[in-house]
Amino acid sequence: MLATADALGRLLDAARPVTDTERIDTLDALGRVLAADVTSPLDVPPMHTSAMDGYAVRAADLAAASDAAPVALRVSQRIPAGHTAEPLAAGTAARIFTGATVPPGANAVVMQEMAQASDDGTVAFTQPPAAGEWITRQGADIERGSVILRAGTRLTPQALGLAASVGCAALDVTRRVRVAIFFTGDELRMPGEPLAPGAIYNSNRFTLRALLAKLGCDVTDFGIVADRLDATRDTLRRAALDHDLILTCGGVSVGEEDHVKPAVEAEGRIAMWQIAMKPGKPLAFGAVRRGEGGQEAFFIGLPGNPVSSFCTFLLFVRPFVLRLAGVEDVAPRVYSMRADFTQKKGDRRNEFLRARVNDGGGLDLFPNQSSAVLTSTVWGDGLIDNPPNHAISAGETVRFIPFSELMR
Repeated sequence: MLATADALGRLLDAARPVTDTERIDTLDALGRVLAADVTSPLDVPPMHTSAMDGYAVRAADLAAASDAAPVALRVSQRIPAGHTAEPLAAGTAARIFTGATVPPGANAVVMQEMAQASDDGTVAFTQPPAAGEWITRQGADIERGSVILRAGTRLTPQALGLAASVGCAALDVTRRVRVAIFFTGDELRMPGEPLAPGAIYNSNRFTLRALLAKLGCDVTDFGIVADRLDATRDTLRRAALDHDLILTCGGVSVGEEDHVKPAVEAEGRIAMWQIAMKPGKPLAFGAVRRGEGGQEAFFIGLPGNPVSSFCTFLLFVRPFVLRLAGVEDVAPRVYSMRADFTQKKGDRRNEFLRARVNDGGGLDLFPNQSSAVLTSTVWGDGLIDNPPNHAISAGETVRFIPFSELMR
């Protein structure tokens, strides 16, 4: 069995990023992956602006201001945000508002709380401002010609705002990763159907499709495939035609009714099988031939137990799909946190334990770590990455990967 780090490394090394691109409205680009750098065509802000509501002045005009001898200046103009500013005459002040253009000639802004306006159109100052005070200089945030977003960036809400701030109405992105998914098991039923003796509801279909949707994939669901080698091979052939990745759930172990592995070997190749992890050992990776042209669709086979499929998706499928989409940095952030529990015996495999952050800032362990207990994934906040053969003592520092990192 491969170590988890080695297995992930093999998957990522094999991934071939999608090369097809499209240009879409920035408003519609959430979660998409940039295909080209975004370079700013302008400075942001595009002019010197006021950081406060107050008065734009020439600092030299107030050099003598003090509490004992206030200096009064005539208010020569009023400048709201979005309006043109006239040059500031010496010996005058401009009423200015946050975000408004600082008038030529002014080199400081005095906030309105530090000034006393009079009904005669003058304003008095008791302290001299420093040059540049409360002025946001042109280009302070973004300079013209600078790269603000790199190719391979997965676009977040704030990234869309950044692109919009430099006037980008459309962005070049990679096309969505096309994923075919199907589920094996004659025992599987869909919610709403009668549950016969020995049957179970197909929870994995809902979990995995939702996880793929969060990654922005185009998903084709081939449904539940009968536990027969010929049916599995036929579905693999159809799925390979128009998809980058075929994802299956169940049927990758060594039982007599586990047909996915031999079906993939007949229709393509298995490059990796079985990972030294718990839950999730029977994970398979390979490829399925796409017609007669020598091309292939990638294949990942997940185990059928619901927690196993959930964890292996987060740890292997998610980074693989992101790499296909062109994302370079696919590793989740891992946090060092205190274990507020004791686990007296470690497993020979790398364990991924469902845990929750408690009010004291430590981690509590879900009491039943079985791979069939889907409740643990809803109760928990993330996974503890516990090395093989390692017992955990209360107070020990462990590696914790939040679900928020594994689902972004």
